[in-house]
Amino acid sequence: MHLDHLHDGPSAVGADARRPDGTRRALRIGLGGPVGSGKTATVAALCRALRDEVALGVVTNDIYTREDAAFLLREAVLPPERIAAVETGACPHTAIRDDISANLEAVEDLEDDTGPLDLVLVESGGDNLTATFSKGLVDAQIFVIDVAGGDDIPRKGGPGVTTADLLVVNKTDLAPYVGSDLARMAADAKAQRAQLPVVFQSLRTEAGVTAVADWVRARLAAWTA
Repeated sequence: MHLDHLHDGPSAVGADARRPDGTRRALRIGLGGPVGSGKTATVAALCRALRDEVALGVVTNDIYTREDAAFLLREAVLPPERIAAVETGACPHTAIRDDISANLEAVEDLEDDTGPLDLVLVESGGDNLTATFSKGLVDAQIFVIDVAGGDDIPRKGGPGVTTADLLVVNKTDLAPYVGSDLARMAADAKAQRAQLPVVFQSLRTEAGVTAVADWVRARLAAWTA
């Protein structure tokens, strides 16, 4: 289930929408959220849903490893040359908000090396509810939480929950087993986010990542219009 206004919201904006040669660069969408919330699984599902429609690349962030990129490579969600990894060596939010140089270089190199891309997904390392992306790095951001983390997370708020362009409540299939009240989570998210969209998803169901993929398509349409 999801709240109304799924495709509403501001147009994607970034620090510089053009490449040095004057052509439009790829739309950059960041995915953040706590450890274990399902960011990498969501990225993989988005790649499968969109790879036949758009030219797509991914940049992952881990503190000391390249585990998330390795997972995407094993799953063969994209050609290997379209998956790049950044080892942040520090708190994940530092590399996506405070000092974005490594990520920005990875995004730009990915597009330079593989040819013009339509979309680049930048996955943050697992962080807390304060994680947000610099607008100099991404044009829109998705924040992923999961029901196993507690149904009070939307009510607790934090910049990730309250300001992300899209909030994804993941692993809804686990709600009966962990005692999470999805209706309560939806109401709390609505109270925190007003008209900003929220998607409830389980990647184990037939619908899977469909609603999030549709949201990304809408952002792409706004970007290229």
